[in-house]
Amino acid sequence: MANYTTADIKNLREKTGAGMMDVKKALDEADGDLDKAVEIIRVKGLKGIAKREGRSASAGLIAATVVDGEAGQVGVLVEINAETDFVAKNQKFIDFADKVLAAAVASGAEDAEALAQAPVDGETVQALTDGMQAVIGEKIVVRRVARLSAEKVDLYLHRTNPDLPAQVAVLVGTDAKAAEVAHDVAMHIAAYSPQYLRREDVPADVVEKERKIAEETTRAEGKPEKAIAKIVEGRLGGFFKEICLLDQAYAKDPKTTVGKVIEATGGELTGFVRFRVGA
Repeated sequence: MANYTTADIKNLREKTGAGMMDVKKALDEADGDLDKAVEIIRVKGLKGIAKREGRSASAGLIAATVVDGEAGQVGVLVEINAETDFVAKNQKFIDFADKVLAAAVASGAEDAEALAQAPVDGETVQALTDGMQAVIGEKIVVRRVARLSAEKVDLYLHRTNPDLPAQVAVLVGTDAKAAEVAHDVAMHIAAYSPQYLRREDVPADVVEKERKIAEETTRAEGKPEKAIAKIVEGRLGGFFKEICLLDQAYAKDPKTTVGKVIEATGGELTGFVRFRVGA
């Protein structure tokens, strides 16, 4: 029988997150050598990565931070997915996410591909991710990363389930004057999911498609020809109010808009980013 104790089993489970039987088998194979047992668990886990490639990883968390930059502040969001909520709230997974976030901040990576090659703990983020998959036994994906630079950047994190890490994260960039309402606007964005900051940001093809739908709908309703143009413009206005942040009715006071709230500060909202896990 291999030379190890119950304390060794507990220690190895805490160190790797592996199941009881896997830990015992590794200790038996390593003849009680803890370091060797860790390596055995890691290697066996790595062999299983290919089998997990086809699995869906739609749970997870969003790691986020705001740091001082050369011309103000920089906010960074990283979405990291796992297969189950059980893993998403595992402390090892959360610690892994913090390391990936730190690598994103340090490297300046602006997409998942660049972040995968960023250095962390003497290896790349991709290698660290592969190692975490090996230990946890689930497919893990560093799905996306976003950066937002502004004079002031506000961060809002929302837990859709109190037992899980943040599932929704919002960054809002403003100047100093508008910073006083930035956090409330970030909470609004978390709830109302705007796609664009202002009307001018909506791609022309998207506007044209919506205009065409509005016109066809209006004609099908039998509206007078002279009234069609005005009705179509009205419906387009409603479309913009749904998808453009500055046009949306403000969550804290629906009688006004987000744009008017920002205008009242005498400042400017320069950009925003919203992530929701799996969306």
